[in-house]
Amino acid sequence: MMATVRLLYFASLREAAGRDDETVHSSAGDLAALYAETAARHGLQWPRERLRVAVDGAFACWDDALADGSEVAFIPPVSGG
Repeated sequence: MMATVRLLYFASLREAAGRDDETVHSSAGDLAALYAETAARHGLQWPRERLRVAVDGAFACWDDALADGSEVAFIPPVSGG
């Protein structure tokens, strides 16, 4: 099944992807597979174990199913000053 989702990128992921967000069509079964597709497309170097993932504004689990129309955010660790 193909899902259309809006991806949001923050901090170093935004710099690596070269954009704040994008809309993608994916057949990924879960959020981990979606990140793998995205990392391959943009050359993202962060392992997903170091990231948080959120769906529609709430933190989610990597094995959660991908839902059509969702807004998915990949969030790297943020260092404060």
